[in-house]
Amino acid sequence: MSAPKVAAEWTFHHIGLLVTGVGEEKFLPRFLRSLMECGNCSVEVIRRIPQRSARTSPKRQLRMVNTGKTIPDSDVEQIGLPARLYLSKSGSRFVVLVDDLENSRQEDHAIHFTRYRTALDTMLVPWQGNQCQRASVHFLVNMVEAYYFADLRTVTEIMGSELSGHTGDVEEIRHPKNDLKALYPGFDEVEHGERIANQIDLPRVLSNPSTCASLRTLIKWCVLSMRQPPTERFQLLTGVTHPLTSGQIPGPAIAE
Repeated sequence: MSAPKVAAEWTFHHIGLLVTGVGEEKFLPRFLRSLMECGNCSVEVIRRIPQRSARTSPKRQLRMVNTGKTIPDSDVEQIGLPARLYLSKSGSRFVVLVDDLENSRQEDHAIHFTRYRTALDTMLVPWQGNQCQRASVHFLVNMVEAYYFADLRTVTEIMGSELSGHTGDVEEIRHPKNDLKALYPGFDEVEHGERIANQIDLPRVLSNPSTCASLRTLIKWCVLSMRQPPTERFQLLTGVTHPLTSGQIPGPAIAE
């Protein structure tokens, strides 16, 4: 007789966010609440950090010479150490660093990604046998407000009048926050953003497999890192992902 099959062990996961915006600190976990609906994870903000830029200043680079340091002290203290502390509490924890990628920063997208990724790797690769795969870096393009345009029903309910539709990829809207303020002069990014985040339908936002590559990459990383199989929910099977940040997504083996 063959041995009876043993049920896969159920694990509850914790996803900790490092965010760069006030609004994201206040309501991003609720914006991502669809990840928690299956009952096997929680999403929380670890801390808000200042938005990083490329370290191109010769004076700043000179300060690193002959110090033995590969990243600035601020990146150690505000990114690396909080990530390590959060992950150290359980093997079922993950860290996601989330930044806005405003239109003015897109030319240096790879540079911003590399700085954040290097801060995490420097602190996590040599620690406990390399824990860097438990942390990732993702961008809201151009900012979280862009995704409101992909769920017009919710925004209409909150703001009281219908929002003009957007026919293309909302991640290509150059100034989504300014557009919202032009459409709704009383729009407040924190007050109204919190209310929208409480109701926004993330599967609806990601229902078009040809749009929202950056946001989908974030979701797909979380799903596969938690060893969940990708499904058509969020269009994870066929939907586009971002060419830069998708390199962090675990391979299929982790989802089996």
